[in-house]
Amino acid sequence: MRLLQTIAADFRAPLARDPAVRGPLDVLLSYPGFHALFAHRFIHILHLWRIPLLPRWLAHVVRFLTGIEIHPGATIGNGVFIDHGMGVVIGETAEIGDACTIYQGVTLGGTSLSHGKRHPTLAPNVVVGVNAAVLGAITIGENTKIGGGSIVVRDVPANAVVVGVPGRVVFIDGEPVRDANEPPRVVMPDPDAVQIAQLQTHVAQLEGRLRALERSQGNDDAAAAL
Repeated sequence: MRLLQTIAADFRAPLARDPAVRGPLDVLLSYPGFHALFAHRFIHILHLWRIPLLPRWLAHVVRFLTGIEIHPGATIGNGVFIDHGMGVVIGETAEIGDACTIYQGVTLGGTSLSHGKRHPTLAPNVVVGVNAAVLGAITIGENTKIGGGSIVVRDVPANAVVVGVPGRVVFIDGEPVRDANEPPRVVMPDPDAVQIAQLQTHVAQLEGRLRALERSQGNDDAAAAL
């Protein structure tokens, strides 16, 4: 029953999060991310039963069919959405929380040759952008968004936005964050802005002189009329 609920959540994920979806049949027939996750649910069970060779071989077949490589040992929560998916690699000890979104080319990889935990953990509702790499036994906090092409090698707090190489936190809870190691920015003058300000001052002076001449002309006309 729990397995069926997990598969149903995976099936609903693209329907809820992909504006290009054309209905349930589209997901069933044309979404390699759903296909890869569907197969992984059963392959992971075989891995937990310690059946030799077969889980890895089945994962290899799924990779050939979908372009998505998920190690049989990876732990994946409910309602995960792998969008497009080509080139996605998810390592053996990776853990992905509920409702995460992973785009094409993403790597959840390791940086160690040890046999323990060496792949990242994604808390629920994490979004990993196109071609991003999250490397090592690090933790990505809940609701975090990782920008496309970023390489993340350090823990990230919840509700953050991460960009760059190496990845750095630029927003937390919607507020900008300045890296303490970042040198202070030098504010360079804008020559165009300076010239525009000078022109505005000159125009204001000319308008003042013009108004003074108009008042003077008006006074002369009034005196002539008398």
